[in-house]
Amino acid sequence: MEEQLTRLNKYLSEVGYCSRREADRLIEAGRVTVNGIVPEMGTKVSATDVVTVDGELIKSKKSKPIYLAFNKPVGIVCTTDTRVEKDNIIDFINYPKRIFPIGRLDKPSEGLIFLTDDGDIVNKILRASNDHEKEYIVTVDKPISQTFIDRMSNGIPLQELGVRTKKCLVEKIDSKTFSIVLTQGLNRQIRRMCEYLNYEVTSLKRVRIMNISLDIPVGKYREFTEAELSELNILLVDSTKISNPKIHQERKKRR
Repeated sequence: MEEQLTRLNKYLSEVGYCSRREADRLIEAGRVTVNGIVPEMGTKVSATDVVTVDGELIKSKKSKPIYLAFNKPVGIVCTTDTRVEKDNIIDFINYPKRIFPIGRLDKPSEGLIFLTDDGDIVNKILRASNDHEKEYIVTVDKPISQTFIDRMSNGIPLQELGVRTKKCLVEKIDSKTFSIVLTQGLNRQIRRMCEYLNYEVTSLKRVRIMNISLDIPVGKYREFTEAELSELNILLVDSTKISNPKIHQERKKRR
């Protein structure tokens, strides 16, 4: 019987070491070896191959995958490279098993971010075409006008990124605070949108990712509930789903 081969980046993801994207970076940096040899990108491995990262033997994890919801404080950087950033998310959480963040939340921002050891779920959540919702509460430096709300809702041209933001739901909370629901994950998207309209963000908090809402103190984390994970998996199956009507109804009730 022919031995089954798996691409090295997928192998590192499946065993729970890191995401495929992070695996590609590790391979390109020469930090991965297969049977003592630094492999090329695209190398395939079998269950009998000896894979190491920075000299550490990588073994398949048979335990239940880890899914955490974390309330990131301002000043913490969403990176797994603990050698580069002092205030990184991995050292801050100090979780007893290897985990990595799903996506990013920039250093000056706070709020909800997921961490996991399940590499396969990362791309499903981050893939832009899936239109998965992320909700933020944003405070700016001066009173918000109806024109501001309308223009933010209908899309802003971000010349430095060469794109126009998608239409999104924007609602005023008070004179300087609004909520916004995005289905994109552009770099510093909300801050860039506000800057285009001559507003400066003074605070930015992510309060929801898809069906999971922020309900823990700053700097704390918790595991997903079984109900949350079950609903999340349903949402991830249907990549064309743009929104969840129940979420909008619940959010309107909270206000």
